Amino acid sequence: MGRLRALFWAVLALACVPGPARAHAERLDTTPRTLVMTAYEPEWNALAHAVQQPREYRINGMTYTAGVLEGKPVLLMQSGVSMVNAAMNTQLVLDRFTVKRIVFSGIAGGVDPGLSIGDVIVAEDWAQYLEVSFARKTRKGWLPPEPVDPGAPGNWEFMFPRGVRVGNAATPPGRHYTFAMDPDLLALARKLAPTIAMARCVPPSATALPGSELCLPRDPRVVVGGTGVSAGVFADNARFRKYLHSQWKARVLDMESAAVAQVAFANQVPAIVFRSLSDLAGGDREKNMEDTFEHLASVNSAHVVRAFLAALPD
Repeated sequence: MGRLRALFWAVLALACVPGPARAHAERLDTTPRTLVMTAYEPEWNALAHAVQQPREYRINGMTYTAGVLEGKPVLLMQSGVSMVNAAMNTQLVLDRFTVKRIVFSGIAGGVDPGLSIGDVIVAEDWAQYLEVSFARKTRKGWLPPEPVDPGAPGNWEFMFPRGVRVGNAATPPGRHYTFAMDPDLLALARKLAPTIAMARCVPPSATALPGSELCLPRDPRVVVGGTGVSAGVFADNARFRKYLHSQWKARVLDMESAAVAQVAFANQVPAIVFRSLSDLAGGDREKNMEDTFEHLASVNSAHVVRAFLAALPD
């Protein structure tokens, strides 16, 4: 009778577990690879054509291409735009494939006024600038709903940064305002930066009008260092751009990199992000220029990432 009771409870417990949680994620590929991430189609198109020996996988409607790029085993993917997509699909890949390191190639908005469209920025760390408390307005000023951490960046009106709590196998959960990129990967990027020449003009994208070659007023640069910031916001506001530069010391902003950096930290996977400026996030003279320069910026970032992959040790 006791054995039957135990069996009954075991079966009941299994029945209460959702189907997908009953088994570990299937490992689709055991070859150790560099995960080359992009967010959306223009960034993907700048790299996909160069992958040799491609083998495609489709998971949750997304395409993942395993192959060889610049002599290195890679897995090329689109994360999808914005923070939840980026975090969700980064973790999915780490669970399903054998990832040695993460290298992100994409476009971004420039925050540092010393940078120009076309430049490729390799930030030392990444922050989530909308992990904040919203304060209420009182006669004495803004009143946040919780004590303000003395180490937090300054507020922007009613928005008070609060950081994100996360840990990993080697570090207990703690408050993080930034997630650092891998120091060895950054060192290689610094070594390569002065040697990489990018074209000032690029051919038009497949959807552009014939003869619509894009040219920059000066040769773009590879700049290593500083902080990048991310949020689920297409930012194009001059005042907020100044705030991010002054309080977060931000040089560049986007919609995915800090989410990827957090997942990499949690899984203890080395990561580095290359972002080419397609616009100035509110600093453009007349309108946001992302729709004009997204192809050029995607090509520039891909060019630098390919040089970086070629220089990686086997």
